Amino acid sequence: WLIVGSLFVWSGVTFAMGYATSFSQLYVLRALMGISEALYMPTGLAMIADFHSSRTRSMAIGVHLSGNYMGQALGGFGATIADKFSWNTAFQAFGMIGMAYAVVLIVFLREKNKSELIEETASLKNQDKVPLLKGLGVLLGNPAFWLILLLFSVPSLPGWAVKNWLPTLFADKLHIEMGQAGPLSTITTSLSSLIGVIIGGYLSDRWVQKHLRGRIYTSIIGLVLTVPALLLIAYGTTITHAIAAGMCFGLGFGMFDGNNMPILCQFVSPKYRATGYGFMNMMGIMAGALITEWLGKSTDSGGLAGDFALLAGVVLAIIVVQLLFLRPKVRDFVD
Repeated sequence: WLIVGSLFVWSGVTFAMGYATSFSQLYVLRALMGISEALYMPTGLAMIADFHSSRTRSMAIGVHLSGNYMGQALGGFGATIADKFSWNTAFQAFGMIGMAYAVVLIVFLREKNKSELIEETASLKNQDKVPLLKGLGVLLGNPAFWLILLLFSVPSLPGWAVKNWLPTLFADKLHIEMGQAGPLSTITTSLSSLIGVIIGGYLSDRWVQKHLRGRIYTSIIGLVLTVPALLLIAYGTTITHAIAAGMCFGLGFGMFDGNNMPILCQFVSPKYRATGYGFMNMMGIMAGALITEWLGKSTDSGGLAGDFALLAGVVLAIIVVQLLFLRPKVRDFVD
């Protein structure tokens, strides 16, 4: 119900945005959308992590996240719809589709029978509930969690930059219409991210069986791929450059994104993982808000490309920190 309810609410908010007539209305609706989305992701990923051991965890989460990236790829056509009709129509259309799908899930989606649950998951569900303040205390008292929080938040800067400002950069640099720039940027990055989470999941699950830092190394490989991609985004001059940059960035970011929860599982008990990922998600979105505003000012001043190049240096710095300091002691942390 939490999953279906979240889908219906954020789709309803998307639909309502199509009727907004002022910035303040859009601002409030966007806040409501953020709350509804935030209800789902930590719970969903924590549940998947509970159901899967270290042998399949990254792949399972990668398959789940592939749905997000597929949706983003299809959502790239929203710019085309907005260009052909209006932005209102784009929001209304996608909102109606989401609400209709939520109704379908309400009718047909059923929870697994308790008798079919694996023994490990059943035991986790039967554990005593942890008080909120105690859970927060355990998380915030864990130095590794603070490091993971940093290592998740900083790469979110280029992630949100690409998601929110790449169409504008492509339209300006390549002198193409926004109706073309939107799908070009969104589809290339999202489809390659879909491939990245699958490749990263497969590699991570096997590497971690041989080396405790296997997931860390997989994440680092992904981040390394985003560095030349950001430079090519900044300084590329042709559509070929744009496509290559988008694909390279998406592939790398997918490998990074699909391993965040599995890495968290190496440092945090199952009882606190949903809360931990909730914090990570919150910090990532705050980073997104920061970079979106920053690049908006850069767009006005004509420095958007240069700031994309600057983000490559930020990613390089966080790669060094992750490589030097993030050292798990187990494949799957338990109390």
